[in-house]
Amino acid sequence: MKAIPQMEPWFDDAEADAVFAYMKSGGWLMEYKKTEELERLIADYTRAKYCVMTVNGTVGLTMALLALGIGREDEVLVPNLTMIASPNAVRLAAARPVLVDVDAETLCMDLTCAAERITSRTKALMYVAFNGRSGAMEKVREFCAHHALALIEDAAQAFGSFYNSKHLGVFGEIGSFSFSVPKIITTGQGGALVTDSEELYKKLRRLKDFGRDTGGADIHNDWGWNFKFTDLQAVVGIEQMKKLAWRVSRKKQLYKRYYDALCAIPQISFLPTDLTNTSPWFIDIYVDDPDRLQQYLKEKGIGARRIYPAVHKQKIYQQAYQGVSFPISEQYAARGLWLPSSSKLTDEEVDIIVGAVAEYYSKL
Repeated sequence: MKAIPQMEPWFDDAEADAVFAYMKSGGWLMEYKKTEELERLIADYTRAKYCVMTVNGTVGLTMALLALGIGREDEVLVPNLTMIASPNAVRLAAARPVLVDVDAETLCMDLTCAAERITSRTKALMYVAFNGRSGAMEKVREFCAHHALALIEDAAQAFGSFYNSKHLGVFGEIGSFSFSVPKIITTGQGGALVTDSEELYKKLRRLKDFGRDTGGADIHNDWGWNFKFTDLQAVVGIEQMKKLAWRVSRKKQLYKRYYDALCAIPQISFLPTDLTNTSPWFIDIYVDDPDRLQQYLKEKGIGARRIYPAVHKQKIYQQAYQGVSFPISEQYAARGLWLPSSSKLTDEEVDIIVGAVAEYYSKL
């Protein structure tokens, strides 16, 4: 049996032909018309007024913070169970990430815990849609409004996911998406920011182009850096966008097939997942022995990946949180495992995977 990776990108002749045609056309590769086309496609899909492409999701989050005027001495609430890019983007913006425990139903930030972490320096809340799921977004918005906090949505894992038929990423001032290789669509690296604010849109465009109002005119009235995208990546992204609707549907089918096959095994638990709105990024299960199960699957040629450690357990954050407990994020980080999750998986491959998992637990 061929090995089944935990994740792999999916390109075909469409991307290859589009890149070849672009190169033959004399395109300069730099950010230009193709990037603008991809931005329009993403804005239309998410129903945001504006979209700004950038180099990756981490830089996108940093740009969002800078556009909102958040920097030194400011604090930003960040969930304690997330990819390290979320708190690190706050550090990159020279602000302080304040870790908050998560809710056991969604693994998104627990607003009750968040309220306890607010100080006079708290300026924003970074809400991470963990694996495409969210809590009640109207409550998140009300919470931020009540406490005068800017809402930044880290929707890196949520492209194609919605809450009450509204795309995640468009509830706050700025939403951030990632198009790195493991995402539902990819441009290799790359990120997108969406907003309904014309003022923030203009700030984001200046931030990624050296602070200039107009490219090619070297007048710098604002701070900015070179965080621009490329048209070569955009050509790939445009072709990937054409496949998005099918991939969203397929991700939901895969999750259901896994769930139906494994939910009766008492050692395995799933999070509640509304497949009407949620397109899970990865297939996540929660078990008491994730390392042993991962090794067993590896021996069968099946890739699996541990869910992130709780952020406060990471070496770079340990000192600041010595003696502090985050029980929910600690519990789920210790038990979480991502099973193979590529849109390329066939039903037959999923059946092989669930068969191996069932076999493992039958031997205990």
